[in-house]
Amino acid sequence: MTSFDPPRPWTASYAAGVPEDLDPQTGSLVDILDASTRDYPDAPALEFFGRETTYAQLSSEVSRVAAALTAHGVRAGDPVAIVLPNCPQHIVAFYAVLRLGAVVVEHNPLYTPRELRKQFEDHGAKHAIVWSKVVKTVQEFPADLRVNTLVSVDVTRAMPVRTRLALRLPIAKAREARAALTEKTTDATPWAELVRHDPLPDAHPRPSTADLAIIQYTSGTTGTPKGAMLTHANLLANAAQARAWVPSIVRGEGCVVYAVLPMFHAYGLTLCLTFAMSMGARLVLFPKFDPDLVLAVTKRHPATFLPLVPPIAERLLAAAEAQGVSLAGIDIAISGAMALPHDLVVPFEKATGGYLVEGYGLSECSPVLMANPVAENRVPGTVGLPLPGTECRVVDPDDPHSDVEPGGRGELVVRGPQVFSGYYGKPEETEAVFVDGWFRTGDIVTIDEDGFVRIVDRIKELIITGGFNVAPTEVENVLRQHPSVADVAVVGVPSDHSGEEVVAAVVAAEGSTVDPDEVRAFARGILTPYKVPRRVVVVDELPKSLIGKVLRRQVKERLLAE
Repeated sequence: MTSFDPPRPWTASYAAGVPEDLDPQTGSLVDILDASTRDYPDAPALEFFGRETTYAQLSSEVSRVAAALTAHGVRAGDPVAIVLPNCPQHIVAFYAVLRLGAVVVEHNPLYTPRELRKQFEDHGAKHAIVWSKVVKTVQEFPADLRVNTLVSVDVTRAMPVRTRLALRLPIAKAREARAALTEKTTDATPWAELVRHDPLPDAHPRPSTADLAIIQYTSGTTGTPKGAMLTHANLLANAAQARAWVPSIVRGEGCVVYAVLPMFHAYGLTLCLTFAMSMGARLVLFPKFDPDLVLAVTKRHPATFLPLVPPIAERLLAAAEAQGVSLAGIDIAISGAMALPHDLVVPFEKATGGYLVEGYGLSECSPVLMANPVAENRVPGTVGLPLPGTECRVVDPDDPHSDVEPGGRGELVVRGPQVFSGYYGKPEETEAVFVDGWFRTGDIVTIDEDGFVRIVDRIKELIITGGFNVAPTEVENVLRQHPSVADVAVVGVPSDHSGEEVVAAVVAAEGSTVDPDEVRAFARGILTPYKVPRRVVVVDELPKSLIGKVLRRQVKERLLAE
């Protein structure tokens, strides 16, 4: 069967109140913030270490920063790099760039200089809004990557005055905390200068629905940066699908969302930067996940909607039990990026009185494709049902034009308003992931008669650890630079704590002895911590195909057997 209008059995399993389809989205992401500002001007939009920013204040800052960026030469269609942790300035920068019709390019602020440089080489942005601790890294880029506008953001400036004063105390703990959050910079435009600018005139042209909104980087399978191009329509649709999935959460009526996931990641971006703002929610921002900080807020404002990954749910539950803090009031928690163990769901739901459901998505899909219903009929071990307006088929991976038999294993292909248009500047890679207009996810799944999707394997050899993608090739290329390593294969091995852990099987160079700790230390100097192998296993040889390609699947099987 190659029908372009396949049946959608899953709609019969939707929770009460969830529609089968949604109306096409109009306007732009900027309208999300404008609508919430119009409806709830005095309501808190953001909370950061206890300091609140109302929707009216947030909208005013967006207008001023947008005008300042225009003065610095930012024009519609220009890529603008944002390299920030979760902080109020991140939300302001995001919407200010979009207000101009420019394109947001999100980056992990903890990337090594080499990793960050590779992404700048790909998108070529000449304007960057950067955490103060990353400014020097960007300033040291080669001349051909130099940016014209470099804005330095001190995240502590968004904290309450009392917290900022505490960070200046002449004690070791305060100095350590201050050093982790901020760094003095030179030859960069301070963020405070942008916020003092006059507002942008209302008549300034606005972006349209079809315009490119963000470039979201995904590891792909090769380690080469690939930027998924997501339009305003894509992201508006995914925010609308998320709202439709949780009809029990009413817009503007005490909606509280916790940003414990990084907003540079597609998952955190959609559910915090767009969904939360569209709900008129109080978005509580955490620069990194700290159970103590989260519990302190939970006492005052429990999260009605909490996007997380299983390790965060586990740590939050353990900390709450240890401190005697109630998690009651957490209404809906949605888990993604890795399998959600049922033995975590039961105690979490008992502690909160709410739901913890699993979802699934990819950066190329804005990112959410499916989720378990927020109802008693969810099915543990599955990633749930396709969201409203999302179409799915299961095809033969070797002949993706042909569907497998109902209930059979095959590659998941999808189509919907949230699916991207292609990779930035990479037409060949774009062509490779589409077949007859359907996006190939690279995941092997089954779909049961009720429409629940179960992921059973991955064609792609990406490792997903702690919710982050790691491309084996990238790690292998680094480890091969070590003088004692002749050959290497990097695979993901199941982990109770992080979904998968990165493990390297290495063959020693002739006459050398491999010291696993030394190899890991070497990798730490080049790679972001989550990409560094948790274990280095020395082997005599690696299994290879007839053409000499290392067979990672066999490597993984041997490691698991041992």
